[in-house]
Amino acid sequence: MSAKDKLLRAARECLLTKGYAHTTVRDLVAASGANQASINYHFGSKEHLLTRALRDLNEEWGELLFAALEEPGGADGTPGQEALWGRIIASVQANRALWFVNFESVASARQDEEIRGMLAAGQELARASLARAFAGLGPDSDPEEVRAVGSHYFALLVGLAAQWLADPERAPDAARFAALAATPAGGGRRNAARTG
Repeated sequence: MSAKDKLLRAARECLLTKGYAHTTVRDLVAASGANQASINYHFGSKEHLLTRALRDLNEEWGELLFAALEEPGGADGTPGQEALWGRIIASVQANRALWFVNFESVASARQDEEIRGMLAAGQELARASLARAFAGLGPDSDPEEVRAVGSHYFALLVGLAAQWLADPERAPDAARFAALAATPAGGGRRNAARTG
């Protein structure tokens, strides 16, 4: 394995275990067996190396999400919302470190235009996939509707994943979340009180 590949593998391991902000050059050197000069030679800086590994991990996160959304469903081939949310929750549980890295990349985007662009492109793909999975909107649908519906489900996805990462003991299960996503909690009671 080349020094460049060793550095990328080390960067991936460090991102998954320590995170972007807490990975040092010393960590990368120790994990790769390479020297500090090779980081600059192959990538220009520690930040460029970590961003490259982050891009690879972000693509892996996207592949896992898309696989969860596109898995065949019931008898008609269309999974219900509970099944879709269940697969998303299972992905969060099985790939916690990867989901944490994805969340951390949002904070890193504040100072890094490349990371911000990478996230924007990934979110656009996620919105389209979510609109297709949850609302049946495909390539022939109105692009603005796909973006709006996809953005709605992306917001739900991010909120649900954050709960499962931070407080899995009290995070909603798929059945509860699917019911609440379809009808906001207490919405019927509040509306009845206003009109009654």
